[in-house]
Parts: sequence; structure tokens; C-alpha cells
Amino acid sequence: MPGVRPAARVERGPAAPAGRRPGAAEYVGDGSGGHLAAATGRLPHLTSWLAHPSGPSPEEQFSLGLGFLLDGIARCLTGAENPGPFGQNRTVTAEILPFRIDVPQADLDDLRDRLARTRWPDQLPEVGWDYGIPLEYVRELASYWRDAYDWRVHEARLNGFGQFTTVIDGARVHFLHVRSASPDALPLIITHGWPGSVVEFWDIIGPLTDPVAYGGSPGDAFHLVIPSIPGYGFSGPTRDRGWDVRRVARAWAELMSLLGYQRYGAQGGDWGSIISRELGLADPEHVAGVHLNMLITRPPDDPGELTEEETRRLQAARQFRATGSGYSAIQRTRPQTLAYGLTDSPAGQLAWITEKFGEWTDNGRPDEAVDRDQLLTNVTLYWLTGTAGSSARLYYETARARAWNPTARSTVPTGVAVFPREIAPPIRRFAEQSDTIVHWTEFGRGGHFAAMEVPDLLTGDVREFFRILR
Repeated sequence: MPGVRPAARVERGPAAPAGRRPGAAEYVGDGSGGHLAAATGRLPHLTSWLAHPSGPSPEEQFSLGLGFLLDGIARCLTGAENPGPFGQNRTVTAEILPFRIDVPQADLDDLRDRLARTRWPDQLPEVGWDYGIPLEYVRELASYWRDAYDWRVHEARLNGFGQFTTVIDGARVHFLHVRSASPDALPLIITHGWPGSVVEFWDIIGPLTDPVAYGGSPGDAFHLVIPSIPGYGFSGPTRDRGWDVRRVARAWAELMSLLGYQRYGAQGGDWGSIISRELGLADPEHVAGVHLNMLITRPPDDPGELTEEETRRLQAARQFRATGSGYSAIQRTRPQTLAYGLTDSPAGQLAWITEKFGEWTDNGRPDEAVDRDQLLTNVTLYWLTGTAGSSARLYYETARARAWNPTARSTVPTGVAVFPREIAPPIRRFAEQSDTIVHWTEFGRGGHFAAMEVPDLLTGDVREFFRILR
């Protein structure tokens, strides 16, 4: 196929050990349609998703869900092989396996039982968020999670996207791969952070792969690759030391090579911003550009005269380090100790993640700033895969590798979208010292989880940035 590199061979890793709570490996089909057959019994859940308030628009129903699901059911009934979206022959290579989420009902029953038996802590009266996420709010969310939230609805939505797994550098990598019908679509790898997942992006997949259906131009289309960082989600726990951001970036370069993409872009926020920037350093011959919705900028020893806004942003960064970074200190020093509580208590996992959606978003309570079910699907993904500890290890490994700070100036064209409730909004003149900034947009609303909070703004900025690089 023109413009495609030969696929690199990746050896498969060992099977997941027995005797543990089901994780990513147990939720994947074998490619024969066996789990797809089980999914046909869940048509009511697919119908629920289509009718759900957070379900798809009419355009999404056409472009993302129905065709894939109906085709999959037909293949199940006829025994046809499950294809992958790689190239014109649409075959799955020996290195890549089709993936379909099929969480055992026993796991969902166990989750509800644990929520019902939560041993709640005390709380001082009238303290609000001063000591952390408020007790009454966590109880309210936990009650909804236990009694009203329906994982199967959102499992069906995720299964509406092409999902695959492979093994790179000894680690399982799960990824969404959603190709555009546009022949000139630009490949784009999008990376989540903590406490996020691939769930963050389900509202931007349609507009980026099928812009015409959302009022855009066909020239702005992307083929999307959306991986789960090793240690997160359906990639499952890492099995060895050293999975810092630079190793993840090298794995992403290998993944894009494996998929045959000769030239591609990268996008990310949180850890995804650091990984995307590192990917530009690791694979500059093939990365066309890097778009970031978070960028940590550090002032030089002599920053010169600061504007009022620059002073405010530096103060916000200092305030975050002083009062808002306790979670990071724990995860980069004692991730294993933290894991016992979060892996055993869904209420603990819920509070640990949701607190960040309260502090880092731009519109009221966490479930007001983002869709409540999308928030809980993200939390549920951490719970079901048992990745609280392994996701925290990314902090530990990156700190040990001293990989927080840029080691070299990036020459890859870089675009930055700045949202006002970002943890510490960047300062452009400092960013230009470490990155080749060719695009910079300041928005009036939005926060750290831009793909969930303001998907329209993020989509528009990604399109605008890459338009000049196609």
C-alpha cells in the first residue's frame, strides 16, 4: 500500500496468570466470533445505548455504531473471520488480535455488592472540599453507580469502535483503531493520562474520523489510534520495571509502524501530552506534528519581566505543587501501598479518581462538568481491570527515570490548546524554549479533561492545527 512501512514483527507475551481477579486478558474475544456470539444476547443493551441521554447522535449511529455492530453479528452467525481495519485487504496480522469487551456478570455483581457494603469514613461538619472530596457527594455517586448505572450500555458503545491488542516490548497494548472513509485522512495517535482512559475520547472520535457528518470538511479527516497506556485499562498491568513516559513513547512509535503508518500526528493531555511530545523526539522522521492540551512550562532562572497573566500562571503552578499534588507524591513513591485500598474498595477508587474531576474541571461538580455516566465508565474501567496500582506506577517509573522534564528541544511542529481550568496553564514564551510552537490557542472555557468537557473546542483546534501540516 503506498506510503506504508513494512510491519515490524512483535512477539506475543505470556498469558496472564491464573488465580487473580479477571483483567484485560479475560475480556477479549479469540477473533473467531465466540464472544461476539455472546454479545448478540445483549441487543437490549445496544438499544439502551442508542436511546440513552449520553448515547450517540444520529450521525454517530451511522458512522460509529450500527454498521460495525450489525456486521459483527452477521459475521458471528455466518462464522466469518473477524477482520481488522489495516489496509485495503482488511486482514488482521499475526501480531494483532481483535478485541471485544465482555465483562463477566459475576464481576459486575461483585462490584455492586462491594458498594453496598462500603464502610464509610467520618467527616467534619461543613468542611466542603477542604479536606478532600466530600463524604455526601461520594455516597451519592456510589449509590447511583450501584443502583442506576448500567455498564452494559457503555460496554456496547465501546464495542462499537474497532479494538485490538498486541504485545510491544513485553507489554500488552490495547488500542482503538477507527479509520476514516476519507482517502486523504491523516493518521493520529491520541493518548490519555491519569486518571483517564480511552473513554475520555468517545465524543471526539466521530467528528475527527467523519468531519462531514458533523458539519466539517472532508479534508480534516483522521484515522485514529487510541491506545491504553501499558498499566492502564485493557492493556492490563505491566509485568516489569521501567515503563516510564519515554518507554511508552517508543512503544507508540512501534505501534504506528506495526499499523503501517508512514506519517502521522500525535495528540494528548496529562500524561498523554508528555508521551506525545516524547514521541516526537523518538520518531521525528514520521511524526508530522504534535498537538497538546496540556504543557508544563518551567521558567528559566531569569524569566525577565513578567506580565500580570504570566505571574498568575506561575502562582497557579506553585499553588498546585503546594496543595494539589499530594496524589502525585503518593503515586510516585508508594504506588504498591496505595493499590491495596483502591483495588479492594470501589468506593475508594471512585473517590480517588473523582476528586480530580472536581479540582481540574471548569463547570461545577465533577458530574456537572462531564457526563456522569462517562465519568463512571472511566472509573469502572479502572476497577474492572484492577489497574489502580499499575497505572500509578507510571508516576514512580517516570520519577526514577527523571523523565518529567524535556531532555532536548523538540523540532517537531507543535500546537497547544490552553484551557483556563488546566492545572497550570502554560506560558508561551517559556514553551518556545523547548518546543517548536507553530500554533497556540487560548480558550475561555474548559479544563484538564478537554475531550470530555469541551469536545467541540478540542476537535476544532486539532483540525485547525493539523490543517497546515497535511
